[in-house]
Amino acid sequence: MTTRLHSFADATSLASQLASDVVMRLSQAIAARGTASIAVSGGSTPKRFFEALSGHDIAWDRVIVTLVDERFVPADNPRSNHLLVETHLLKDKAERAIFLPLYQPVADALQAAAIATTKTQDIGNPFDVAILGMGTDGHTASFFPGGNHLERAIAEDTPRGVMTMMAEGAGEERLTFTFSSLNDAGFLVLHIEGDGKKLVLDQAEAGTDELEMPIRAMLNRAASPLEIYWAP
Repeated sequence: MTTRLHSFADATSLASQLASDVVMRLSQAIAARGTASIAVSGGSTPKRFFEALSGHDIAWDRVIVTLVDERFVPADNPRSNHLLVETHLLKDKAERAIFLPLYQPVADALQAAAIATTKTQDIGNPFDVAILGMGTDGHTASFFPGGNHLERAIAEDTPRGVMTMMAEGAGEERLTFTFSSLNDAGFLVLHIEGDGKKLVLDQAEAGTDELEMPIRAMLNRAASPLEIYWAP
């Protein structure tokens, strides 16, 4: 597995460069196939990146945006990744992008995962771009240490698609793309900020237990080079 560390002076510089690099990949995909796909992550880290990306003038009506993972909460919930993306990315030039949410207004997360798998099955084979984050516990996507379906989520032979996850550190029940859905993205990025996250990354790179720190699945086994974008 190849990893490449791209270090920046500050979060603003990182966001600007990452947005430019993503736009280049999306534009190449549109030129080659007529459409492009990107899966993005939630949390506070990507906000600057989303804002920078939304201002780029590309054929957004040919770009399909989805989420790496999501909480099983309605789109207007303040903790929803859907709301984050709607607020910070799907505006300005990027307002014309096609958004495929993971949350579905059904009775339970298992039903939502099945529907989301069907709705996204034609766009992530592989994704043109996948932007991952990482928590201080070493989770990425909703691959949480102690997660009830963690082993299946990160297994290489688990099919592409969306599955559910519950874990003590996750809060709400989650919907997440599987490892097999994400690891072969044309442009696979881990976006982290802060010295604390860098220490977590160093710890992950020094060990091997993927159930202890699930980010290791990407570090150790991703089919695509993992491009790490970091700023202090």
